[in-house]
Amino acid sequence: MNAQQIIVGVLFLGALFYIGRQIYRSLKSKKGCASGCGKCGVDFSKIDPKD
Repeated sequence: MNAQQIIVGVLFLGALFYIGRQIYRSLKSKKGCASGCGKCGVDFSKIDPKD
């Protein structure tokens, strides 16, 4: 194995880790929306819906 193959392997594993982390974060159950920005933390339980 030469150095070029090792560098490509390390970059490939880093890319797999990054994509896997993005998929995990999008599928992880949260109270808000799937974007993870934190703006969806509104409590709608006190709003009275009109019939």
